[in-house]
Amino acid sequence: MKILSIQSSVAYGHVGNSAAVFPLQRLGHEVWPVSTVLFSNHTGWGSWRGPVVDADDVHEVILGMEDRGALSEVDLVLSGYQGSSAISEVIIDAANRVRAANPNATYTADPVMGNKNSGCFVADDIPPLLRSKVIPAADLITPNQFELGYLTETDPTDLESTLASVDRAFEMGPSAVLVTSVFRPDREADTLEMLFADQDGAWIVQTPHLPTKRNGSGDVTAALFSAHYRSGATPEESLERTASAVFDLLTDTEEKGAPELLLVENQERYVNPRDQFTARRVR
Repeated sequence: MKILSIQSSVAYGHVGNSAAVFPLQRLGHEVWPVSTVLFSNHTGWGSWRGPVVDADDVHEVILGMEDRGALSEVDLVLSGYQGSSAISEVIIDAANRVRAANPNATYTADPVMGNKNSGCFVADDIPPLLRSKVIPAADLITPNQFELGYLTETDPTDLESTLASVDRAFEMGPSAVLVTSVFRPDREADTLEMLFADQDGAWIVQTPHLPTKRNGSGDVTAALFSAHYRSGATPEESLERTASAVFDLLTDTEEKGAPELLLVENQERYVNPRDQFTARRVR
């Protein structure tokens, strides 16, 4: 499978394309990364150096690929954090150009906005932009539970309300939704769940809840799940493989006290994830 990934890039650490590309390559996919920023490190460190790539320059890179006839070969377009309306327009245009060249191609959008602990941490104009333009253009979206509620203007808490929010997301355009972190009040203690739903049903997988999180884990999750699902794995298989790989990646990173994801050291887990979690159908 050939994947066009339009995301940020950092020299140190693993977020955006610097988190998504290598795991996808280890799965055997051809990945064509296009950078939206070229930073020294992710912004969670508090300071960073390097440029934001101008939206027109990103567009020129896409057009250059189109000149080579490459867009007709793309099976999946993947995007993450979108920091401005200009870059969103470029990404949506790229997805549309790919679909025009290959009607079987799909677009996965990770609508990065915030989480339940920190709230919404993007500029005020980003959520309306995601609601009105990005989400309707996507085939699969990968919000966390907080982002799902923010996007759909709902309040998902338990399983029933989360599924209702997913249904609202369907009405906005996407045909599939991966909720990357679900916190239900009636779940087992110290656990975290991931929910996927498409037009055929809904499934959930539960893992232990790790005490800390590293930047970039959501980017890895969106990339792995999209690749498995787009390659023909069942929803259950896609959830189980993704949950297992990301859990082991985070566990190893935490146990070794690494400040950034140990992405390279855990590469075998992407290809051969342990059979440790079981997804179950909930609808």
